[in-house]
Amino acid sequence: MKNAFNPPSVRKPFGNYNHGLLVPPGASLLVTSGQLGIGVDDTIPDDATAQAELCFKAIDAILKEAGMTFADVIRISGFVTRREDFPAYMAVRDRYTLDPKPVSTLIIVGGFTRPEFLVEVEVTAAKVV
Repeated sequence: MKNAFNPPSVRKPFGNYNHGLLVPPGASLLVTSGQLGIGVDDTIPDDATAQAELCFKAIDAILKEAGMTFADVIRISGFVTRREDFPAYMAVRDRYTLDPKPVSTLIIVGGFTRPEFLVEVEVTAAKVV
């Protein structure tokens, strides 16, 4: 069982995440590469919401392949290229995350390997075996 930490001496989280999670000894650890908003057919949607959906669907498939779910995700790192895409990304993230909410970081970046990419997401998951 993961334990969440949100000390009263630290400002309450801005959104649906925890400041810290403690994973018990013996947990299996899964770390993903950053997933981009591109489909298996190489299509890239024009908007951040659709790209974020593709990122989280890819992560869901990786988690399932490892015998895990979003309940096992302990950390999410999200990257967007435009400040105005922050709310769209967070709405998709919040639909996928489960309790206890993972720790989360969102960074606005100057770009990715191709200019049409707007969102990239990577996660770390831990499951007690």
